[in-house]
Amino acid sequence: MLVKIGGKTIGFGSAIAFAAAAAPPATPQKVTGPVAVYWMSAATSSGFGFGGMNANGGKKPSMGDIMSMMRGGSGRAIHQLELQLGSSLKATAPEANHLPGVGTPLPLLTPVQAPASTPEESTETQPEIKDPPKARILIYWGCGEHAGPGQPYVLDFSKIMAGQALPRIPYVAIRHQNPPSPGRYATYGEWPNSKSRDRQMPASLLGDHQVKGNYSPDIKFTLPPGQDYMPPLLLDAAGKSPAGGTILKWQAIPSATGYFATLFGASGESGGDGTTTIVMWSSSAVETFAGGGLLDYLAPGEVRRLIGQKLIIPPSTTQCTVPVEVATAAKSGIVSMIAYGDEANFADPPRPADPKMPWNISWTTKVRFKSTTGLILGMPGGAISAEADEARPQQQEQPPKKKKGGLFDTLKGAVSPF
Repeated sequence: MLVKIGGKTIGFGSAIAFAAAAAPPATPQKVTGPVAVYWMSAATSSGFGFGGMNANGGKKPSMGDIMSMMRGGSGRAIHQLELQLGSSLKATAPEANHLPGVGTPLPLLTPVQAPASTPEESTETQPEIKDPPKARILIYWGCGEHAGPGQPYVLDFSKIMAGQALPRIPYVAIRHQNPPSPGRYATYGEWPNSKSRDRQMPASLLGDHQVKGNYSPDIKFTLPPGQDYMPPLLLDAAGKSPAGGTILKWQAIPSATGYFATLFGASGESGGDGTTTIVMWSSSAVETFAGGGLLDYLAPGEVRRLIGQKLIIPPSTTQCTVPVEVATAAKSGIVSMIAYGDEANFADPPRPADPKMPWNISWTTKVRFKSTTGLILGMPGGAISAEADEARPQQQEQPPKKKKGGLFDTLKGAVSPF
């Protein structure tokens, strides 16, 4: 079919395209707010350095407890919860409480001194080395019987201290979420705090939640089945591959969006000049220095992106072999692993379907989840199926926050990366 426009005869399809191009662009929907932003960060922790020492009510752990947590995902597990509320409204005497469907109200206290502001989203940057340690690092990556081509990547600090230019460290940029903080909002409240008590921790997050205070709108949302604390991540490293690699196995967590594992160890030997050899490995299929940022919450969309880049293990996978070269280079090592969880996001009022109507957001809420564990390489766990009945999560207040630092800080704190 032909039509005539401006004295010219053109096809019907071309006429439609011409009309669309000539039409004025659609006006974007006007969006204001939100007045208040609320985040709930829920973690399940188990294994070495996570669920053992304090999960028994502060009592001295038994030898069985210690051996259990060294084996990984067996025995005890704890729940940790962090609540953070930021608002553009000011209050001379800030007061706010989180009212879970079942349990004691959780007071959100405003810190007396506000730390430096952090943006809501940030991208992890190339690691910096300010004070090089007297060591060399062997970096391995990938699951398999043997380490792949080009491994290990060697970072020799003795050469750097002698004047050699710092080589580029293999690295993949990670986009992180940053919850509300005092520096970004007129008023801020958080839990846990100085008024926290272990017994305040809700045993379950399911059901109705309310946040009431004098510096934000009333916030109400409901978490349905499937949006609770994640199950413990049960990790087993008892098996050996035919070539001698260490087989890591874990139970599938239905709500997991992906998995990631690292190993930090040492050769147990020092060079003639006292140089220590550090061994690092990650489950990433691509060459990378796996910093602490990968062992924390990540948005589901970012996890999908990193699965596409083969940096994160897909949720359908439940096994990864640490190459024999890693086990040979590291006489001992600590394996740390995370199962990334999904998110629940809420906003009030809902976004109008008509783009001509403004969306004046009163509040938004994000609930995010993760499950972490760790074990000492060479300390076998029992059968995974037998461990599931033992791993009954217990409640515990959120541990002190740990500052994310550069490469040297990562090395110093690698024994307890979470």
